Amino acid sequence: METTADSKVQWDEMEDRELVKYAQAGEREAFGELVRRHRSKVYGYARAITRESYLAEDVVQDALIRAFMHLGKLVDVERFLPWVHRIVRNQAYTRLRGSSAVKEQTFTELEGVGRADGTGGSDNWGNLDSILGRLNRSANEASAGSSVPEERILQQETLRVLTGIIQCLKPRERLIFESHFFDQLSPQEIANLFQLSSANVYQIISRSRKKVIQEKIRITVDSYIKTRRDLGIMKKKILPYEGSLKETKTWTSAADATYKMLQFTDRKLSLPMVMGLTGHAFRINIIPNNVHIAGPTAYFFGEVLSRGLHNIGFHSKFVDGMSDGIGPNTNLLDPALMEKGAMSKCSIHQELPRALDLIHSSLDRGYPVLAWDIFFPEFGTLYGYDDETRTLYAEECGRVDTLPYENLGRSVMEDLFVLVIEGSVDITLRQQLRLALETAVEQYEGKESVVPTAVKGIAAYDAWLESLQGRQIEPNGHAYNIEVLRDARYYAAEFFKELITAWPQENGEEPELTGLFEEANMLYAGMCERFNVLHQMFPFPVGGEPNLEDQSTKAITLVQDIKALEIKAVAKLKEIYVKLTK
Repeated sequence: METTADSKVQWDEMEDRELVKYAQAGEREAFGELVRRHRSKVYGYARAITRESYLAEDVVQDALIRAFMHLGKLVDVERFLPWVHRIVRNQAYTRLRGSSAVKEQTFTELEGVGRADGTGGSDNWGNLDSILGRLNRSANEASAGSSVPEERILQQETLRVLTGIIQCLKPRERLIFESHFFDQLSPQEIANLFQLSSANVYQIISRSRKKVIQEKIRITVDSYIKTRRDLGIMKKKILPYEGSLKETKTWTSAADATYKMLQFTDRKLSLPMVMGLTGHAFRINIIPNNVHIAGPTAYFFGEVLSRGLHNIGFHSKFVDGMSDGIGPNTNLLDPALMEKGAMSKCSIHQELPRALDLIHSSLDRGYPVLAWDIFFPEFGTLYGYDDETRTLYAEECGRVDTLPYENLGRSVMEDLFVLVIEGSVDITLRQQLRLALETAVEQYEGKESVVPTAVKGIAAYDAWLESLQGRQIEPNGHAYNIEVLRDARYYAAEFFKELITAWPQENGEEPELTGLFEEANMLYAGMCERFNVLHQMFPFPVGGEPNLEDQSTKAITLVQDIKALEIKAVAKLKEIYVKLTK
């Protein structure tokens, strides 16, 4: 089979069987298209077996190399994907048999049992029906002789672990639980068997499920600590987190935590540079109607924060255990709900085992960890741990305290998010600024992902104006939004002021850029002046009277003025970007 420069086909329009034939004939591009088309599926299959992302990636790389080398042995070109899956499976089990990871799979394997794609996630153990369904399918395959030995071992181990975990249930709860999950009896059948109402059965099953999930997480954490002890890595690690690191200089707590993390790297940037390069200096999210306090952080943390670090030149890794929705304004809740004692009444977070693993690895490398909702719903840093006492050392918005391992993710919001620096790349200030401007413009144009209830970018000003006109604003949350935005625009102005000084030293051939930086600085300084007036009218935490007619009318004028300046600023950012790309 031959191709020429004039007759080459479009690989992406071919069916698999055609691509296989071309690849067997030596067309590397055809095989490349097969890889592009199916790599995510192959990776998902490898991840389902190994339960470990890095190991799965290695398995896929090895498997694809083997597939390319032995593609000529594939007789049935219609079965390319199943053939590759078989290679992946063999490679994965070979890796696992030769790795100590096999011996420690008992609990980590269970993280992915509940999903068909094996990717794990916070809802797996919340869906015990899926777990038992998978075990039943494995049992049926085993009885039919089609299950491989490793799958039968996993099935037996999962059943053994689950049976041990349900010992946490009371005798009657366990009987009902086993009748439902193991014997597959319906709630009505169980009700007849135990002379209960169907409503009672549903209640017992629901309560038992929660107990089992919590017991599983507790056992997983215990096992994790035991493994560290067995490996001789139980220790206490506290980074030198002193002085100004324990102070807060910005209302954007994500930027504050990022700044403090960077002080332990070779890029100790100033706070204005962190605010500008990560995009925090330019963000605005408004939750309509009441201008909720959650607006400034109503975005997807993993996507936004990792991109911000990427703009600076760092790779990152995170564990995301955030709940849906925005929750209540915790400033308006009973203070007792925010105390340490209240945490014991909350469930242990399902993502805690993975989070602890990430925290340990980062701190052992000498980097603090960015974390959400340590003591209250803001960002802070974890700068130390003590395995013996199971204690984390943390700072959040100036509050320095310790936290038991199991209480991470157990504050009033029951959210958990941790992010760590994984590595760096060489990057110039020019490259950093281009990435930062791309981020900022996308935010302004509403392209950044945010929580569905929030309005983002320039459009957020219209949502804010409508809220002021509707006069249903919650004063505390409204005042908090003003503080965050006032602070952000202050640092936007400072960011460009710092660029004016830094740029000629690195790019002396383009002095005209400093003129654009000066213009941007003036625009953001003008916004800050108007935000200062709004701050005086609606001071945090009291919030003033934003729903009174005279206050609302004055605020509307100020917000309209800020919006006009913001639109001019966006145009200026685009102009700078164009200059940078020439």
